[in-house]
Order: sequence, then structure tokens, then C-alpha cells
Amino acid sequence: MPANVKYELKLGAATREAFGKTLAELGHENANIVVGDADLTKSTMTTYFAKEFPERLFECGIAEANMVAIGAGLALSGKIPFVSSFSAFVMTKGFEQLRCLVAYPNVNLKVVGTHSGISIGEDGPSQMSMEDLALACALPNFTVLCPADEVATAWAVRWAAEHVGPVFIRTGRVKVPVIYPAGTKFEIGKAVELVSGTDVTLIATGLVVAEAIRAAEQLEAEGISARVLDIHTIKPIDEEAIGKAAAETGALVVAEEHLVDSGLGVRVAQAAAKTHPAPIEFVGLTEFAESATPDELLDKYGMRADNIAAAARRVLARKK
Repeated sequence: MPANVKYELKLGAATREAFGKTLAELGHENANIVVGDADLTKSTMTTYFAKEFPERLFECGIAEANMVAIGAGLALSGKIPFVSSFSAFVMTKGFEQLRCLVAYPNVNLKVVGTHSGISIGEDGPSQMSMEDLALACALPNFTVLCPADEVATAWAVRWAAEHVGPVFIRTGRVKVPVIYPAGTKFEIGKAVELVSGTDVTLIATGLVVAEAIRAAEQLEAEGISARVLDIHTIKPIDEEAIGKAAAETGALVVAEEHLVDSGLGVRVAQAAAKTHPAPIEFVGLTEFAESATPDELLDKYGMRADNIAAAARRVLARKK
């Protein structure tokens, strides 16, 4: 998109809600779609599907590993199963089953993690997923998606239903700004350039994409031209866009609501090393968070536009 595009960034729905509503729509369109949940339908928003198709909702109780195994079996029987729980639960408690029963045999299971990152808020660190993207990316055959708003989420869910193969979709608890016009079409493995720029590239995913846009606006006021890339597909990642950004701007900042040791930043660094090495700064998590409101946590752990802009200034100071 052109550099002069100004985003209103009005608050929209939570991505978990967009997931739930889109799943219910798909239920009317395809009778093979079934859903597994782990006693969290009202939280994961699969309640929308459950109300419309109670006979196609498999309530597995607080047993995420069993839920994944049941989902794998349903996929092998010809159904298109979506299984959902908090990211912290489905990816950690269900990892062995995801590895052995889904990734290894390349089973057509769709896994949706909700309440991802620290923006889950007051529920506390035991329920915060800060390593879910790393775990999902470690699974061969998985496509890993992290949509930034309700529009991107609706597309991701629909794409997952049509795609043959395992998929992980990361969604969040809190309402997030709307970035994309309704009906926007995305492409797997292709980043979206939201703001053009020549001095530095801000690469973000999920909830912090909106913060990256705000950071670019801050930097523009200082005379710094910042490109913004939304990496909605973590795996396969857009190596071409990353290499192009590194070559053209010469400096990168990666922002994510995830551990910096194992998430998007690592994958961006790998891509840059293969295509066009450049200095990189990382904005993300380095420790477990606390129990507080989402806003308090995002402020304390540096997930805001100010933090991204500060990282841009640091990397520009290292730019050759």
C-alpha cells in the first residue's frame, strides 16, 4: 500500500470471535466440518458453531491431548475437523499427539489456539502462550497463521477449511483494531506491505501489527521512513519480502507478542541470513509475564508503538 495511506485503526472484534463466527458460517456451507473443544466453547467462541450444529460439536472436556487425537481420527474418516482451546493448552498438552498423530502422517486437522500471548490478561502466566508459534513451526507439514484482525482471521479460517493438511491459527482474547477492508484476499506465505518506507522495515504479526503502524507514524513525524510488513503466515514465511526489505531499507525490527528466542524474529533472521543480512532489533518477550489487565501487561512488557519506534532508532544507529 502507498506510504500516504492513513489507517483509522478503529477497534474491532477479537480474533477469537472472528474465528467462531466464521466457523459457524462454514458449518452451513460444508456438512463435513466438525469441531472439537476442551470445555471452553464460550471462551474459544466455538459456541457459535455449537448452537447451530450441536451434533457436530465434540466436547472433549479438559483433555486437550485426547481432543487432538479425536480430531486426527475424524480427519482420517473424511471429516474436516477444527479443534480449539487456549493456545497454552492445545499446543503444550497436545504436542505429542500433534507430533505423532497429525504432523507425521500429515493429517487434515485444523488447530486454533485462542487467548494467545500475554494479552489474555488477568488469567495469569499459566494460561499465557508465549511459545505456541515456536511449537507449531517445529511441526513438519503444518501451515502456521497469525492474523492481525477480524478480516484476516475470517480469511485464515476459510483458507484452512479448504486446504488439505494440518494448520495452526493463532487468535487472541482482546478486541483489536481493524486494519483490512472487509473481504480482503491474502496469499499464504506472502507478507502484506501496509506502509512503504525506505529507512527501516518494521515486521510484525498478530496483535502488534497495529502498533507497528502507529510506530511508523511516530517515526514519520521524526523524518524516518518506515516500511511496515504484516507477516500473517509465519510458516511458510515470505523470504522474498524479507530479503527485499533488508536490501532496500538496510535495517529490520521484528515485533511479536511471543518469546523472541523462538518466534517470528528467529524466522525473520533465518530468512535475512539466506537472502540479505542486515541489522535486526527484536521487540517481544524474554520472560513470563504477570497477572494484570491486558493494557497493563502490553505496556509493561514493551508491546507498544513507542517500544517499536525505539527499536527502530536503535537499529538505525547500527545501520551501515
